[in-house]
Amino acid sequence: MHAGTGGRIAAVVLSIVAATVMAAAWTGRGETQKDEPKPLQSASRETGDATRKERRNKPWPTRSPKPVSNELSLTSEGGPKAVNITIDDGPHPQFTPQMLDVLEEYGARATFCVVGTQARRHPELVKRIVAEGHRLCNHSDSHDSTMDRKSKSYQEKEVLDAARTILKASGGVPATYYRAPGGAFTPYSRKLAAHHGMRPLGWNVDPRDWDLPGVDAIVRTVKSQLANGPTVLLHDGGGERAQSVEALRRLLPWLKKHGYSFGFPAR
Repeated sequence: MHAGTGGRIAAVVLSIVAATVMAAAWTGRGETQKDEPKPLQSASRETGDATRKERRNKPWPTRSPKPVSNELSLTSEGGPKAVNITIDDGPHPQFTPQMLDVLEEYGARATFCVVGTQARRHPELVKRIVAEGHRLCNHSDSHDSTMDRKSKSYQEKEVLDAARTILKASGGVPATYYRAPGGAFTPYSRKLAAHHGMRPLGWNVDPRDWDLPGVDAIVRTVKSQLANGPTVLLHDGGGERAQSVEALRRLLPWLKKHGYSFGFPAR
């Protein structure tokens, strides 16, 4: 073999080896890019978004208070001369603050039967109700007065969704009563509420203020029906409630003048 020929063969071999190494290196770089994990920052951001979404969608937990009686509460914790003022269908941004102002003026306490949808809209009012010493009542989530004709699963959703909403809106204070909208109680809904620490709440005095009969008529009916029992039904939501506010303004001093005190329904 001539020296020149050997040099040309060596050069060819070196070229083949170099090409092979370059091809291997290129192929390896391609595989590395294909199998390379996503940047940690991107993965972390996606995980964080998923976690926040899960947290938003997670239902607010209900407390686990002691079960109470499932019989309708129709008496007062305050004794025979105590009146239970109960106020339904709010909170309402116009009328609930007016009701609260009147109650504060006369040193009276009341039980506010709160609708879940309204509590979600006005959590600041739920917090004010609690802060001023009043109690909360679960008045269902959507105020469906036909819920007594619906399935148990529907009733459960109405009661427990409202309970979670009220607990969240209040800053952690649970509803201690349950009043079915329009009195649409069922044995199941009463047992369900009682199991979750909410005493089913009835009423003894109903001036039908929601029907706007006039302030004088509301006041007259409350006075005449007090002999039926201590729990008075009024409204701060569900419509125009200026008559209810004014009736409460007249009733509270009259009740105090006649020796009545203000209590909460028996639990």
